[in-house]
Amino acid sequence: MSFFGFIFILLIAAVCGAIGQAIAGYSLGGCLVSAAVGLIGALLGTWLARASHLPLLFSLPMGEDRFPVVWAILGSALFSLIVGFISRGRHDKH
Repeated sequence: MSFFGFIFILLIAAVCGAIGQAIAGYSLGGCLVSAAVGLIGALLGTWLARASHLPLLFSLPMGEDRFPVVWAILGSALFSLIVGFISRGRHDKH
């Protein structure tokens, strides 16, 4: 993978992570955190889609692979909700 391909994946992951966090209503941080949430969301969403035997709805070609945009957004929202529930529960106990 080239340098620009990696930057392009991070940019798409950041957008997907930001959209997922907006859907969840809980922001974990800035642009780099959104990129990390987008990448985690892509892994989580793709895993859930494969486990449920759901098709790849919309994906962007990245060389030999494809980046699952819809599953990254849904996985990011799910990941943000989980982190939000854990951190809100921790703050409520103090």
